[in-house]
This record gives sequence, C-alpha cells and structure tokens, in this order.
Amino acid sequence: MKVIVPPIKSQGIKTKLVPWIMDIVKIVQPEGRWIEPFLGTGVVAFNSGFKHSILNDTNPHIINFYRGIQDGTITPVIVKHYLEQANSKLSSADENGYTYFREVRDRFNKEFAPLDLLFLSRAGFNGMMRFGGKGNWNIPFCKKPNRFAQAYITKIVNQVAKAKTVITDNWTFTNKSFADIIPLAMEDDIIYCDPPYYGRYVDYYNGWKEQDEELLFNLLSETKAKFILSTWHHNDWRENDMIKKFWDKFNIVTKDHFYHSGGNIENRRTIVEALVCNFELNNIQQHNHGQLAKNRIEQLKIFEFAEEQRSTALTSSLVKVIGHR
Repeated sequence: MKVIVPPIKSQGIKTKLVPWIMDIVKIVQPEGRWIEPFLGTGVVAFNSGFKHSILNDTNPHIINFYRGIQDGTITPVIVKHYLEQANSKLSSADENGYTYFREVRDRFNKEFAPLDLLFLSRAGFNGMMRFGGKGNWNIPFCKKPNRFAQAYITKIVNQVAKAKTVITDNWTFTNKSFADIIPLAMEDDIIYCDPPYYGRYVDYYNGWKEQDEELLFNLLSETKAKFILSTWHHNDWRENDMIKKFWDKFNIVTKDHFYHSGGNIENRRTIVEALVCNFELNNIQQHNHGQLAKNRIEQLKIFEFAEEQRSTALTSSLVKVIGHR
C-alpha cells in the first residue's frame, strides 16, 4: 500500500501503521461514513478511501489548515510561494535562523494563520507539535537555517497537492469534543479513534485523563457503528492500565512499533501498539509484539554462527601452515 503522507507533521503520526489499520477496515467493508473524533495529522483519513467523512479535532489550527485546502484558500502554488519566501528569510536571519523562526511563531500566536502552522510544524524541534495554556505554539526551533531547501519544499507542496485530491466536498471538518462526534455515527459508519495515549505525551489541545478514557469507552460501547481504537498496549517499562480496566472486553490485536519523538528516552523506544475493535478480526494475526526482539535474537545467532565458522576456518588454516612448516 502506497501511503498518502499529510503535509502536517506531529509526534505519534500513524504513517507506518496505516496499512495495518486499513487491513482491519477491509474486514467490515463499511458502506457509510468514515468518522474520526481525533483527526490529528489526518494520515489515516487520507488513506481511508471514503468519500463521506466527519473529521474532528479539538485543535482548531489543524482543522483550519485542512478547511483551507478544501475551500481552495490553501493551494500547492500558494504553499510553494510561502515556503520559498520563508526559506530565503530563514537562511539569512540572525542567530542561525532563530530570529525569523521567532517572528513566525509570534505572528502565529496572534493571528493563527494556517500557513504559519505549516512552517512551525516543519521547523520545530524533532517534528513535535505542542501548544501552551493559551493555545500558543510551544515548540523550539530545530536550529536548521537551511531547513526549507528546494527539495524539501517540493516534497511538502506535493503532499498538499495529494491531500487536495482526497479531500472532497463531502468531508466535514469540525472543531468539537469527541463526545459530540461519536453519537453522530450510524450503523453503516465506521469510527476510527486515535485519542491521546493515557500516561504518555499529550499537548494542550488534547490533554487526556482517565475520566476521558472512561467517557470514550462508554460512548464506543454504546455505538451501533463499527469502531477501531488505536492505543498503546505496553512498552519496556510498563503496561497500559486502561487495557485491563476498559478495553479487554473487545477484540484486540497488537503490533511492535517504534516511535522517535520527544525529549524523553521512554518515548524513543519500541512500543506495542494496539487496535481495539468491536467486531471479529478474522484472518488477522492477533499479536506480533516481541517479534522485533525475536528477529534480533535470530540475527545474533546467525552472526555468532558466522563468527564461529570464520574462527574454525582460521584455526584450520593456521594448523595447515604450521604443519607445512
């Protein structure tokens, strides 16, 4: 599956997990709408193939950006012109570009322009997206004054163009609570939920507490639609307590996944991703977690065998040389 990559970046993006998620969607083949109460970057929605969608996020900046692509106020040509100008100013700004980054950040925090969001999401540290208590951008500069080279601009422009081809007039973008969106689903719809992960990194617009997880559980338990929930199962340090507390009553499949985001080393390791569903998961491998570790063990065994063979061959050669002498 060739995955459509969105122009907006954020930690926790599901790009590498999209084929796995879509394999689950194919099981039920829903005929209704695609409903996402937690849109995020939009990567799953863009690859869903649905003509009719309800796409929601509590972050108004993301919603405004994709509404701009939908209504034509943001186009590939406009993005190209904006980023080329930004690159010129960034590369010549004082403090290795930081003065211009600060200018855009301060402007965004007053005007919340969608194109400035695009710039900040690509020029911020480690591809992270975080907002302060007043909804202001709260991620530092990545310290790369030549960040927007022509090849990188072309890549982003192409992503905007691709997003434009899949965003139809029948996609509704909303900026509400997930609790307002899930009850809209009908029997033929499918709901995909990718909420903030309980006990892990969250941003201002998507703060997440146990009460939120419980509310989400209650709403999904009551829906007549099919649903798929993305969450985390466990990592090297701990388990997700919410699995046993809420989600174990549904069908769950897991998969090893590597996140590389945030300053905390805990967020830079393999995590076991889980998909929770309220329908049967026929012909889907239930668990592959631990597979990466198994592969490393097998590779180590192969390496050790090769080293043993090399050592044996070297010893044999030395014996022949000594015997010849």
